[in-house]
Amino acid sequence: MPGPSPGLRRALLGLWAALGLGLLGLSAVAQEPFWADLQPRVALVERGGSLWLNCSTNCPRPERGGLETSLRRNGTQRGLRWLARQLVDIREPETQPVCFFRCARRTLQARGLIRTFREFPVATLVLHYFPSLPGPAPWVTGSSPSSSAVWIPMPSPLGPWVPSHVQLSPRVSKSGSSPLAERPDRVELVPLPAWQPVGENFTLSCRVPGAGPRGSLTLTLLRGAQELIRRSFAGEPPRARGAVLTATVLARREDHGANFSCRAELDLRPHGLGLFENSSASRELRTFALSPEPPRLAAPRLLEVGSERPVSCALDGLFPASEAEVYLALGDQRLSPDVTLEGDALMATATAVASAEQEGARQLVCSVTLGGESRETRENVTVYSFPAPLLTLSEPSAAEGNMVTVTCAAGTQALVTLDGVPAAGPGQPAQLHVNATEDDDGRSFFCDATLEVDGETLSKNESAELRVLYAPRLDDSGCPRSWTWPEGPEQTLRCEARGNPAPSVHCARPDGGAVLALGLLGPVTRALAGTYRCTAANARGEAVQDVTLTVEYAPALDSVGCPERITWLEGTEASLSCVAHGVPPPNVSCVRSGEARVIEGLLHVAREHAGTYRCEATNARGSAAKNVAVTVEYGPSFEDLGCPSNWTWVEGSGRLFSCEVDGKPEPRVECVGSGGSSEGVLLPLAPPDSSPRAPSIPSDLAPGIYICNATNRHGSTVKTVAVSAESPPQMDESTCPSHQTWLEGAAAAALACAARGRPSPQVRCSREGAPRPQRLRVSREDAGTYRCLATNAHGTDARTVTVGVEYRPVVAELAASPPGGVRPGGNFTLTCRAEAWPPAQISWRAPPGALNIGLSSNNSTLSVAGALGSHGGEYECAATNAHGRHTRRITVRVAGPWLWVAVGGAAGGAALLAAGAGLAFYVRSTACKKGEYNVQEAESSGEAVCLNGAGGGAGGGAGAEGGAEAAGCAEAPAEGEVFAIQLTSA
Repeated sequence: MPGPSPGLRRALLGLWAALGLGLLGLSAVAQEPFWADLQPRVALVERGGSLWLNCSTNCPRPERGGLETSLRRNGTQRGLRWLARQLVDIREPETQPVCFFRCARRTLQARGLIRTFREFPVATLVLHYFPSLPGPAPWVTGSSPSSSAVWIPMPSPLGPWVPSHVQLSPRVSKSGSSPLAERPDRVELVPLPAWQPVGENFTLSCRVPGAGPRGSLTLTLLRGAQELIRRSFAGEPPRARGAVLTATVLARREDHGANFSCRAELDLRPHGLGLFENSSASRELRTFALSPEPPRLAAPRLLEVGSERPVSCALDGLFPASEAEVYLALGDQRLSPDVTLEGDALMATATAVASAEQEGARQLVCSVTLGGESRETRENVTVYSFPAPLLTLSEPSAAEGNMVTVTCAAGTQALVTLDGVPAAGPGQPAQLHVNATEDDDGRSFFCDATLEVDGETLSKNESAELRVLYAPRLDDSGCPRSWTWPEGPEQTLRCEARGNPAPSVHCARPDGGAVLALGLLGPVTRALAGTYRCTAANARGEAVQDVTLTVEYAPALDSVGCPERITWLEGTEASLSCVAHGVPPPNVSCVRSGEARVIEGLLHVAREHAGTYRCEATNARGSAAKNVAVTVEYGPSFEDLGCPSNWTWVEGSGRLFSCEVDGKPEPRVECVGSGGSSEGVLLPLAPPDSSPRAPSIPSDLAPGIYICNATNRHGSTVKTVAVSAESPPQMDESTCPSHQTWLEGAAAAALACAARGRPSPQVRCSREGAPRPQRLRVSREDAGTYRCLATNAHGTDARTVTVGVEYRPVVAELAASPPGGVRPGGNFTLTCRAEAWPPAQISWRAPPGALNIGLSSNNSTLSVAGALGSHGGEYECAATNAHGRHTRRITVRVAGPWLWVAVGGAAGGAALLAAGAGLAFYVRSTACKKGEYNVQEAESSGEAVCLNGAGGGAGGGAGAEGGAEAAGCAEAPAEGEVFAIQLTSA
């Protein structure tokens, strides 16, 4: 069997040299110390508590790791070189968790210690050496470990003052079954006074029994969250337990409703345990301020039995005023006051009602109580009884001529007076005798009574009215015999009669006609004029009187006697006359507007007699005027100015043929075609100015000869009219499309725009903004907005045209980010931008075997995450639209780290070049696939991608991704690190 060729030998020698240098680098790296760490290394936990443990290593790629413990676990968090786990419900007295990692065929371990406790032992700290360093250290205090001490290893280093080989341990001492440390479970604040006066001191006292040691205890008295006093008991004997803290505090207004409490802190952190806190229940303080002045009492000095009188009680300087209580009473009767507050002031109001049992001198008491203290005021009130006097008439309603007795009486102590005449003495009545006449009807009698109470004279009175009954009486003063009133204004018609009972008055015409509405305000009309009989009656008799009513009113011209409009016919005879109504009878005259001559007698009617005449009627009450319009009618006639013989109709102008005819009434005009295409066609006419409705405007009209006929009730006439038709310019989408498209490079052409109209319109198009330069070929600069204008004798029509220029695609930009290549496992992005219209579709061609490629929504961006060797090579971007296709290419290099430069230096680099040559020969002979390859061709081939992937997988260490990428290639060597192989052309 022939031996290997000289080229293969040289390649193998270079490969072995590179592997040797790599092993030297690995041995140097292996000398780095790897370790595992567990934090906290030593922990002291109260029984049933929880704890987080952190397990970590400095191994760069640990194969596996974990935390071994028999305790319950609640949650775990992991990283590449660490894990954290929470241990819960820790009840074992002592347990040793183990943290371990597998690194470079070695197992790294760190062991910890967890102990539980029930109560708080006193601990002393002792420094000692590890056994590997015998002999005591000069800074060690206390004795060496003995059977009575508990030694707990602590992590090292502990700080700059402790060497790495020194451990810090707590020694726990116990005395029988009683603990040397006790929590502040009971914190008691002595109860506060129910009410505390503002400005006076009160005592706060806090007691914490049994807690200790007292030297580690701190007590704080608080007002809400504010610290009032804080005391530490440092320096107390170690076995001292419990503490009391007392403070004197000045009560303030703002302390009302404040909560006071006590907080106890037992700080055992210097002994390796912790800080334990507890607080007492809060106690609320109520402060108050009460003015030394008595309340101000406002009350009546005299109070009548059965009457109601207001009383009030006020006091200032109260705090809090809402907590004050008010007591208000009249004698033995307690009142129910309404209390109002305003700041520190209080006002209580009530209604006092005296009964007959309380008659005499009584006391009104007001008492205000706050915080257990009271302020009181008393006032004297005299309760009295004073009935109103009694006034009686022997006959309240007496007939005329009868005798009436009037009597005034009051209580036994009151003195009465009747109409100014006093009685004989107190308790005696006063009387008056009256012979009733008409003049006594409605007479008032006045009775006054006076009473002296407690030095004050009181007065009450009563009145009564006498009614005298008599028959009615009518006279001219109350009911005049003759009335003359003007028509129109509202008047009150009165016919009043005297009598008692009050008589009723009724006025009506003797023939049973109209009735006057007496005593009511109403308008006076001419229908009320006439003679009326008025009758007054009551229970005592009746009276009768005749009354004449005259109503005067101004003249009136109505449509019957003087119509508003009169029509005369030209050539006939007529007269103008008007009749007016009024009291007294008016005079009437008629004058033509603008003239002074009165129109009288018969007239021979002519057109000039038409016009407006003013007729006026006058009497003593005023005048009335009226305008009378006189119309003169005549037959129809045509005029050339009002109805032309030749007319041109312009389509779309909205104008109709106007044919005005002279005649009264206005003639009816109709124009009908007489031959050709207009035979029998009705020509639409413009309506007269007075017409409320216009006919519809025709869209088409037949030209030709039309005969117009004008008719009214007085005759008819005809006229011939020649009609022609034309139209203004018109453009639409069919003659001038609003969107037109040109192709870049085609022969230049004009816009496709035309217009309809008579006469034929001329069309011109110009570009808006910058004018379009003269070119033989279409350029994309020709795109824009053009305005086309069509013109003839009847107007213009404009249209806006948008011109778009389409062109082939061009890939304007193809760039990579980051530029210059990417490392294995890195990310890169390719961006492709094309110029085209219509917009181009983007497509990509990637190197064979390049997987996991991501594209953006419009394919303009290609991205790769976690680049492999297979992603290196040439990428092509293609832009395509309806007018063509354009491509550009870019090369992406996936380059590995220059690890061999750091490990082997310059010699290693040379060896790698030699190894690369040998490996190239090996690829040509026995790579992933059999056959001969050119290095430049293999760079983007599937075999090169496979080879690069295998190299990357081998260099990936223990990571799962590297192994997955290399699964389809030849297996990499078990040892050594090859990160990437890049194939490039020479």
